[in-house]
Amino acid sequence: MPKSASTLIEKAVVRHESPRLSRLLDKAFAMAFKGLVYAQIWEDPVADMDALKIGPDSRIITIASGGCNALSYLTANPHSITCVDLNTAHIALNKLKHAAVRHLPDYANVRRFIAEADHPSNVETYSLLLAPHLDEATRRYWEGRDLVGRRRIGAFSRGIYKHGLLGNFIGLAHILAKLYRIDPAEILGAGSLEDQRRVFDERFAPIFERRLVRWLTNHPASLFGLGIPPAQYSALAGEQRMADVLRARLEKLACHFPVNDNYFAWQAFGRGYGRGAEHPLPPYLQRGNLPLVRERLDRLTVRHANFTQVLAEAGDASYDRYILLDAQDWMSDAQLAELWSQITRTARPGSRVLFRTAAEPSLLPGRVPDAILDRWEYREVESQAATLADRSSIYGGVHLYELRA
Repeated sequence: MPKSASTLIEKAVVRHESPRLSRLLDKAFAMAFKGLVYAQIWEDPVADMDALKIGPDSRIITIASGGCNALSYLTANPHSITCVDLNTAHIALNKLKHAAVRHLPDYANVRRFIAEADHPSNVETYSLLLAPHLDEATRRYWEGRDLVGRRRIGAFSRGIYKHGLLGNFIGLAHILAKLYRIDPAEILGAGSLEDQRRVFDERFAPIFERRLVRWLTNHPASLFGLGIPPAQYSALAGEQRMADVLRARLEKLACHFPVNDNYFAWQAFGRGYGRGAEHPLPPYLQRGNLPLVRERLDRLTVRHANFTQVLAEAGDASYDRYILLDAQDWMSDAQLAELWSQITRTARPGSRVLFRTAAEPSLLPGRVPDAILDRWEYREVESQAATLADRSSIYGGVHLYELRA
């Protein structure tokens, strides 16, 4: 990874004012975060689009992550989308997915390459149909070697969603479950919410009382695989035992939404998207949406950069939809103030900002200067609705702010 990329991540993650042990944990997370973290983004784009009210004039800026949501936002017909990420692996993944949407000949090929993402022919598909359309940095990433010497593009012949920091974490969770003679995929066969609840209560819930699980989850480094840095670990736990917090989040994922309409559940319990035509997929991978996404792909740009810096380089009133994922959980008060100063300067009338937090409350009051935050109205009812609607279920809160007239 280029030194500049490493520096961007360390500046975002490491709390230099913290005690030495905290700094060491931050640096360990920054090291882990330099590779592929999310093969699929873990925020629900349908909940986002409902809350943001995206329309033909919307100018969106979002953190890229695994790239699924930005592509899905194209189904809402925005004017433009700017995707920003610190992680070069995420940038390469976004560009590869864009190339697949644009250049593969039909829906079956797109589904095989991105949704199934484990077919032996995908490496040849990459070489013949995608690589010629990629920039040098993206080709260099996918044709480079991973830590065990395999070409990275080979992950698309083995199941890309089993790779990356999160994919490995889910894989380890499956191994742990099987130690207790539990098959996580069992819940995917449930025929109703009542069946899902029964399977969860009988099979999954008792795991979180196991001494080994309580001990493992009591250490901040244990959640690096979820993309949760040490600074976010404390906010996620609050006053509760971490095992209890994780149990509650998994319960929502397992029990609050039908599994036949929740592709996040398939990723968590099945380690990939379902193969049947009836199984759920992100909006951009649904057959009926592919022509729209392909037609609008030119509206989407990708930048390897710091989110605040991209805003600082933009003109006044440049954007009106801001999607921050959970990045603010990592930030110091000074970083939050700088970010929101640039958001406010670049915001057009009617702008909306959406973000997630590990804990339930919004983290902005008392941390962003009142002179800035008073320009924004917290949309409490819509925030609560978005939190309830988010099928990924791993966050404490989804928060929506709107620029005051």
